[in-house]
Amino acid sequence: MAFADPQSVTVSGTAVSLPRTGSGVSSGTFTAPDNTTKLTLSHTYGKRTRRQYRLDFNKIAADPLTAQNARFSSSAYVVIDHPIVGFTSAELIAQLVALADALKAGTNSAATKLVGGES
Repeated sequence: MAFADPQSVTVSGTAVSLPRTGSGVSSGTFTAPDNTTKLTLSHTYGKRTRRQYRLDFNKIAADPLTAQNARFSSSAYVVIDHPIVGFTSAELIAQLVALADALKAGTNSAATKLVGGES
């Protein structure tokens, strides 16, 4: 089963529509028409299974070092790495939800600390 086309993500309160721009046997790509946001879903199979949900962001902004506009990029992604057997889908989903909840708890305080370099 494939993710629906288009996908949508909300960044700072603004919904971004991401039409499908690529697909493979174990991957899918969704890109905003202005190329500022891209969602990549991928799965790697071997001794362990790795599933990735990745958002890439691009923008043009003033570069304080050159005083000229430049292209900047960032990405945020989640990787679920698990053995072929031993965990149920429900257990993996519970782990993923626990991670997301921990990052956004207390008005995103853990996410703020992570981005700020705290450990």
